[in-house]
Amino acid sequence: MQMSSSELHVVFGSGPVGRSVVDALSILGKRVRVVSWTGARGDLPDSVEVHQADATEGEQTRRVCAGASHVYNCTNARDYHRWPEQFPPLQRGVLAGAAAAGDEHVVMENLYIYGPHRCEPMTETTPMLGNGSRSTTRRKMTEELFEAHQAGRVRAVSVRASDLLGPRVTESLVGERFFGPVLSGKKVQMISDPDVPHSLSFISDVGRAMVTVGADDGALGRAWHMPNAPAISLRKFSELVGAESGIASNVSFLPRSLARFALPLMGLAVPPVRGLSENFYIFYEPYVVDHGAARSASESTIPALIGD
Repeated sequence: MQMSSSELHVVFGSGPVGRSVVDALSILGKRVRVVSWTGARGDLPDSVEVHQADATEGEQTRRVCAGASHVYNCTNARDYHRWPEQFPPLQRGVLAGAAAAGDEHVVMENLYIYGPHRCEPMTETTPMLGNGSRSTTRRKMTEELFEAHQAGRVRAVSVRASDLLGPRVTESLVGERFFGPVLSGKKVQMISDPDVPHSLSFISDVGRAMVTVGADDGALGRAWHMPNAPAISLRKFSELVGAESGIASNVSFLPRSLARFALPLMGLAVPPVRGLSENFYIFYEPYVVDHGAARSASESTIPALIGD
């Protein structure tokens, strides 16, 4: 991967995805500027610049993107149940900063855009049939991003990942609400079918994938599925965690019929659960990511997304 030492990489968002991008860039010795709502440094490396800005405000994003060679959008809506109101303004604000700098714009996306997909492995060409407040929001944001690329406003590329796994990951199918109880020897109940395959995306691989596609012009103008390990059932995953940790996992799984009844009730008390029924299929059908395009590209035009 060839990158100039004079490059300035601006990372919007200091959550798990943003931190994984910072880690990947730091290993390469790149100049990094992290932009977040709070401007808190936290445990970011001393070599990283930290700026505070409202990512929804184009004037502020253009200021913090001045001189940038690469801009990474690792933001997310602060309230999961308010995606339609909160998420699009974030993308538009960061896009304005990237366009003003005239640089590479790398965006993190998820797989909601595809919607139910007949249990077939998802590729980058799977039709975008996501329906419902979150899925429709994600689809429209994707369309808006690549319309800006086609119009020449920005040089865009996106990386799509499945449910995240790894350090600092909290809000995920196998995030804090899974690992916290399991590693404490407590019981945890999951809304899912324990025996269907489900792709998981390791957070450090996400960061490396985003840096890789941003470093090569051949990757621009499209979305890439980041490489994942073979899909695994959540029952098998729980068993592996128990074997590795030496702590017997005590995981139960809510049947599909009960989950359909329980989710709306849970949403009354837990706002982020509201509307989750639109993505019900994710938990009870095979959810497998095909990254064949990235594998083929790594053998020809762009470097490997991860060192697998």
